[in-house]
Amino acid sequence: MLRTRKTSKRTKGRPPGRPSRSAGKRRSSKRTRNGKSRTVLGGLVYWGSVLGIWALIALGGVLAYVTLTMPADVMANIKLRPPNVTLVGSDGTVLAERGLRRGYIRLKHMPRHLIDAVLATEDRRFRAHFGIDPIGLMRAMVKNAKAGTIVEGGSTITQQLAKNLFLTPERTVTRKMQEVVLAFWLETQLSKNEILESYLNRVYFGAGTHGVEAAAKRYFGKSARNVTVAEAALLAGLLKAPSKYAPTRNPRLAEQRASIVIANMVDAELLTSKQAMAAISEPAEVRNPSGITGYEYAADWVVEILPRLLGAEHRSDVIVETTIDPVLQREAQRIVSQTLDSHSDRVNANQAAALVLDTGGGVKAIVGGRSYRESQYNRVIRSRRQPGSAFKPFVYLAALESGLTPDTLVRDAPLNINGWRPKNYKNKYRGRITMREALANSVNTVAVRLTLEAGRWRVARTARRLGIESDIQKNLSIALGTSEVTLLELVSAYAPFANGGYIATPHIVNRIQTSEGKILYQRRTTGRPRAVALPYVAAMNDMMSATMVAGTARRAALTDRPAAGKTGTTQNFRDAWFVGYTAHYVAGVWIGNDDSKPMKRVTGGSLPAGMWKDIMLTAHRQTQAASLPGGRQPALAQSRAVTDQPQKNKRSLIDRVLGVLSPNS
Repeated sequence: MLRTRKTSKRTKGRPPGRPSRSAGKRRSSKRTRNGKSRTVLGGLVYWGSVLGIWALIALGGVLAYVTLTMPADVMANIKLRPPNVTLVGSDGTVLAERGLRRGYIRLKHMPRHLIDAVLATEDRRFRAHFGIDPIGLMRAMVKNAKAGTIVEGGSTITQQLAKNLFLTPERTVTRKMQEVVLAFWLETQLSKNEILESYLNRVYFGAGTHGVEAAAKRYFGKSARNVTVAEAALLAGLLKAPSKYAPTRNPRLAEQRASIVIANMVDAELLTSKQAMAAISEPAEVRNPSGITGYEYAADWVVEILPRLLGAEHRSDVIVETTIDPVLQREAQRIVSQTLDSHSDRVNANQAAALVLDTGGGVKAIVGGRSYRESQYNRVIRSRRQPGSAFKPFVYLAALESGLTPDTLVRDAPLNINGWRPKNYKNKYRGRITMREALANSVNTVAVRLTLEAGRWRVARTARRLGIESDIQKNLSIALGTSEVTLLELVSAYAPFANGGYIATPHIVNRIQTSEGKILYQRRTTGRPRAVALPYVAAMNDMMSATMVAGTARRAALTDRPAAGKTGTTQNFRDAWFVGYTAHYVAGVWIGNDDSKPMKRVTGGSLPAGMWKDIMLTAHRQTQAASLPGGRQPALAQSRAVTDQPQKNKRSLIDRVLGVLSPNS
C-alpha cells in the first residue's frame, strides 16, 4: 500500500525539492558568517605572523647588541680559574686569603650527595633545561606573587655561573640580557658537568670563601671530597644567602637551612627518608665556629679595592702587602669587643668602630664593628654619623687662619641667632675665655661665634681641604658637627696636625706582586701636598693638647708622650667620638647604635677616650716619645706677630654681629 507524504504548512503549494526562502536565507547567512570568520582568522594569522617576524628581528637585534657589548675577556676566559689573593701584614704575617679558591676540585672527585644537595636546592632541572628554566621561572613568579615579595629567584645554575663571570654586579636590563645570552652560550660550549664543575669552584660560600673546596676547609677543616651528607647540605644551603646563613655568623640559622636542603633532597628522590633522618640527627659541626681572627674587616676592605688597583683583566695569583700591624689589629678588635661586652647593657650602646693610621695615612688597624661574626658591615668606611664637637678643630683652624690665636679672648655666653639658641653641655657658661680653653672644654657658644667670625664657607672649605669628602651643610650648625662624616674621613683629616700639615690620604695597600715576584702595584709615597701652614699646626696642637691636660679628654692622656685630640658627643648621646694623635699615629673611636637610639649619657670623654688610650698604648709599644710638630712657643710667637695688630678689629666685628665683647676689650 502506497503512503502519500503529508505536506506541511511551510511546504504546501511549493514544488518538491525546492527550498524555502527562509532556509536559503539561513544557509546564505551561515556562509557569510563562515566567510567572515575565515577572513578574520586569516587576518589574525597574517598579522600575527608579521608581528612575530618583526619581534624575532627585534629580538635578534637585541641579542646581537647584547652579544657585541659582552666583555670579550669573559668569553675568552670562562675556564680560567680566578686568582688566589694572599694578604700579608706590614711584618709579613699572613692575614687572610680572600676572594680565592683553595684548590680546584674536579666534579668526579666530589661526593654524589654534595652534587645532589646543590641540584635539589638550586636547580632540579639542571640536566634537562637549555640554560633557562621556564618552569622554574614560572614557579618562582607564582611564589613571589603570593608572598608579595621576592622569596625565590628562578635563575638556573648556568645563569648563576654567567652572572659570576661578569666583572660588575650592576643590575640593569642590559646586564640581565647579557646573563641570558651568556647562559645560552655556555650551554653550547660546555657540557653540563663542565658548567656544574665551574660553578661549584667559583660560587661564594660566605666567610670570604669562593669555591666548594675553600668552603669545606674553612668550615669543616677538610676537603670537599670528604664532606658528609649533613655537611653537604649546609654548604648547599649557603648558596641562597651566604652571609645570612654562614655558620660562623648564625649557627642556628645555618642548621635550619641545612634541614631544608635535606628535605629538598628527599623530595627530589635523591635521598631516602632513613638517610635524611640520620643526617638531621647528626648536624654538621663547624670547626672554630667563631671564625674570628681579628683581620676580617681589614681583609674585606682590601679585597673590595683590589679591582681598582689591579684592573679587571688580571688573572694570576697575587700577594698583597698591606699596611696593617697584625698585633695592633688583633688588640684593637679585642679592646672594642671587650669594652662593649662589659658596658653595652649599662650604657645602651651596641656598636663601636676604631681606626689607627700612621701619620702618612697608612691604615695600621681597622675595626669595623663590635663583632665581625655578628655583622660584616664596616662602620669605619661606610657609616656616616654626626661628629659633634669632634668637628670643631676645623672651626678653630679656620679661625686661626682668619687672624686669631689660641690666646684670643672670646665670650662664652648664651646666644640667640634668629631663634636658634645653641647651648653648652650642662648649660654652663664661663664668660671671657681663650680659644685654647674653649676648645679644651668643647664650648659650643664659642664655636658658633668663631664660625661667624671666620665664615661658614671658610669652615667648610677648611674641613674639605683636610680630607672630609662627605657633604657639609653651610649653616651655622656646622660649628657643632651636624654634617655626617665617616670615621675614616675624620681620622685622616686630623692627620695633618700630627705630621706637620701635610695631606694624609688613607690607604691600606703598599704593594701587590705575583707569586713569582713580579710587582703589579707599588704605592707612591712622594709629593704629598701641604694642607696647613706649620704655625697653624703648632697652634692647633697647642689647643688640642689642652683637652688632655685640663679638658674633656683627660681620660685619654698618655703619660709617656705628648698627645692631642678632641672629644665629640651628639644630641641625646646618639654618638660618642674621640679622635686624637701623637707624632707617630692618629686614631679615632666611635660608639653608638646602628639605629641611632640614644645611649645613656655616653660622651666622647668617657668610653671612647678610654678605648683610644688602650689602643694607642699598644700602637706605641715599640716607639720613642716625640714632640708634636711645631712646638708651642714658636707657633704662638708666629701667630701673635701676624694677628696682634688686627685683633681689636676682629673683636669689633664679633661685637657688631652679636655684641659678645665690648669695643675696648
